[in-house]
Amino acid sequence: MEPKSLMRARHVISENLRTVAACDALVRGDMTELGRLMAEAHQSYSEDFEGSCVEADAMVELAKDLPGLIGARLTGGGFGGCTVNLVEQTAAPAFAEALAARYAANIGIEPQIHICKASAGARRLE
Repeated sequence: MEPKSLMRARHVISENLRTVAACDALVRGDMTELGRLMAEAHQSYSEDFEGSCVEADAMVELAKDLPGLIGARLTGGGFGGCTVNLVEQTAAPAFAEALAARYAANIGIEPQIHICKASAGARRLE
């Protein structure tokens, strides 16, 4: 197998395993493990899949030591786009403000940060 193909395959296979492990962590309520898996997922996507960029990597890195962070990673199609930061609800406003300030100071771009919360997802309404 070509080295680049092996890297890409390693990301896809390990990401599938991380997805199952993340589900298990959520069921157990183990936010520390979920955060670790998110960090591992971002690193794999950035290094093995080479699907990240300087800006997304910086956003994840700049979030790492902010209070309330559970986990951060690139999401969506990659090669830019956005990151998702899983943050304790009470810390979310301060986290968003601090991350935006750090990112603007380090990258020179004012980011758009949206605070969202999980919902039941798509379903039939009766």
